[in-house]
Amino acid sequence: MTPLAELLRPTTLDNYIGQQHLVGQGAVLRTLIESGQIPSMIFWGPPGIGKTTLATIISNTLQRPFHTLSAISSGVKEVREVIEQAKNEDGAILFIDEIHRFNKSQQDSLLGAVERGIITLIGATTENPSFEVISALLSRCQVYILKAFGKEEMEQLIAAAVAHYAHEGRTVEVKESEALMRISGGDARKLLNAIELVVNRSGEGTVVIDNQRVTDVIQQNLALYDKQGEMHYDIISAFIKSMRGSDPNGAVYWLARLIDGGEDPVFIARRMLIFASEDISNANPNALLLANACFEAVTKIGYPECRITLSQCAIYLANSVKSNATYMALNAAQEAIRKTGDLPVPLHLRNAPTKLMKQIGYSDGYKYAHDYEGNFVELEFLPDLLSGHRFYEPGNNSRENETRKLMQWRWKDKYGY
Repeated sequence: MTPLAELLRPTTLDNYIGQQHLVGQGAVLRTLIESGQIPSMIFWGPPGIGKTTLATIISNTLQRPFHTLSAISSGVKEVREVIEQAKNEDGAILFIDEIHRFNKSQQDSLLGAVERGIITLIGATTENPSFEVISALLSRCQVYILKAFGKEEMEQLIAAAVAHYAHEGRTVEVKESEALMRISGGDARKLLNAIELVVNRSGEGTVVIDNQRVTDVIQQNLALYDKQGEMHYDIISAFIKSMRGSDPNGAVYWLARLIDGGEDPVFIARRMLIFASEDISNANPNALLLANACFEAVTKIGYPECRITLSQCAIYLANSVKSNATYMALNAAQEAIRKTGDLPVPLHLRNAPTKLMKQIGYSDGYKYAHDYEGNFVELEFLPDLLSGHRFYEPGNNSRENETRKLMQWRWKDKYGY
């Protein structure tokens, strides 16, 4: 039986839900599609928001030959077969789902065909393409960011599902939608899977959907509900939060779930590398070194041996002292920039490579720290408007408490440490 999510898949831009910043009237991507001239492109965004659907709509609208591959099950051989076929076609589109799963050689196999216009590539990824797509290919593609569905889009999907069942002669009444919204998390496929499960497990007559009914059905049929594997994102969240909560047992359990689920080990290692800076930072700088060493080892070793390295790193990070001070400092500085704009660099901090620059005061008054005792001299390093503004607040741990004392000694009362 065809899944509800497939039955409700839009076929035109006019009935496509969401992403109005890209496909709404006058939006950049819609304008390109309507012109009939589209570049190769990468769709980046969370799962279940219409990346595949949008690629299909583009092909249908332009009446182009459409080829689709999954990076999970395809390789260089399949790519070359499509390219050979596309040579005899006019304006063929190749859609590659989860393109971040392609390794460098697989991505390299696309370059020539994209450069010569044999194919127009549309890739879909849930990962930042800056890290996952080789620069040569990325430079030939336009990246479009797709957003998770909000409440408005989810309500449109619920209404579409209710209308579909009404057309089939089935009455579905949605009394409460909070549970549907919560478990789907902005993912259209998860939302429609949930509705379909509730309807299919209800008796004859009117189906009443409320929060309790949704929760009961999903708990009893989790495997069916998550048949596309979207629970991956819940598990990675549990993994990160276990390390943040300093529970190595929770961390290694969720790591094992990721491994048994076939997760890409590089993805796991990258998440730990980010975690080391975001959640540990200078409270224990060795965490970043170990996480980076783990990432390097995983890329060299691969499964199954690298699972041991992943476990070692996860347990170390979970047990480490925690601090998000540098993460919060950057956020605070960026917020100040949003409020004050691009303030001018003080003259004494400016570079003065030419005689004219020196004459108009560039670098005048700058003091070279190494010329002073302790390699420190008090100087203003912020724009005048932000003088004395404190962005960095050291965490309450032994290493950063020492940092706080050092800041107090150096800067006295300037920053209020």
